[in-house]
Amino acid sequence: MKRIFVPLLAAASLFTVASCSSDAGSSSATDTVTTPTGGPAAGTDEHAGGHIYSCPMHPEVTSTKAGDSCPKCGMNLEHTDLPASNGKAYQMKFTPIPMQLVAGQPAKLSFTPQETGNEAAPVPLAVVHEKKIHLIIVSKDLGQFYHEHPEYTAQGDYKVDYTFPKGGEFVLFQDYSPTGSSHQLGRQPVTVQGPKYAPVKFKNDDMSWEKDGYSATLAFDKPLNTGQLLGMKIVISKNGQPVTDLDNYLGALGHVVVISEDTERYLHVHPNDQADKGPAIGFNTNFEAPGLYRVFLQFNHDGKIHTGDFTINVKGPAAS
Repeated sequence: MKRIFVPLLAAASLFTVASCSSDAGSSSATDTVTTPTGGPAAGTDEHAGGHIYSCPMHPEVTSTKAGDSCPKCGMNLEHTDLPASNGKAYQMKFTPIPMQLVAGQPAKLSFTPQETGNEAAPVPLAVVHEKKIHLIIVSKDLGQFYHEHPEYTAQGDYKVDYTFPKGGEFVLFQDYSPTGSSHQLGRQPVTVQGPKYAPVKFKNDDMSWEKDGYSATLAFDKPLNTGQLLGMKIVISKNGQPVTDLDNYLGALGHVVVISEDTERYLHVHPNDQADKGPAIGFNTNFEAPGLYRVFLQFNHDGKIHTGDFTINVKGPAAS
């Protein structure tokens, strides 16, 4: 689960969030963005040139000053002393077993990160949000959402067992970061044989969700226009009562993926740490292109991962 909110080819809270969006397919490294420094005094942690601070989700954003925040997602920059990227390009090789996927039949999905032009070289991956690869599987109509985590094997690839519940068109996203390089995103459309799912046509904003006694509401602090940082808040209830004892999922209280209607734009959003455990979870994000988007929320409560979904329509830049 790269502003990084761009057409898919390679690179997401009123609060602060780690968010990552990216072009799927293209694995080229993004340009380095260096935030300005005020030139702190030598001998201090923020001494210019003494340390490098970078965004955990946008490693191309760097600064030499402690305390700076990412202009793309608002997350605090962390002390890394690492370059933004190693200058290499990457791609993700996908191999399904069997090659023809069939609904209701178990399959093994294999993913091999490769350095473009040097495909035989091993590509070690960094752990991001507790996993090396976040695999997002959605139906082409964005009516279905699944989140898996392929595991490393002795063959040098990452595999996960998965059974598609229905046939039809799906899109696979792999959210990963090669060690020492920037965040990457793989994307592959797949066709699954068997009884097909009934496509859903999403159109209007839907900012509420309910299932199994749980409900969630989505709200933004500004109108949904492109080109601005937006505060996003999700409030979770159970049986009409606020949920104040959320457990962490992937190192945070909530996990959000946002995908455009054509599945060509992908945004992976994590909230920053907060002192309480709900009911509100805050994020920051922004959109670079107008259109309809589906928002998928995952949260952990009472020992179970719950998945909610919303629909939003983003307009172009607001009139100045």
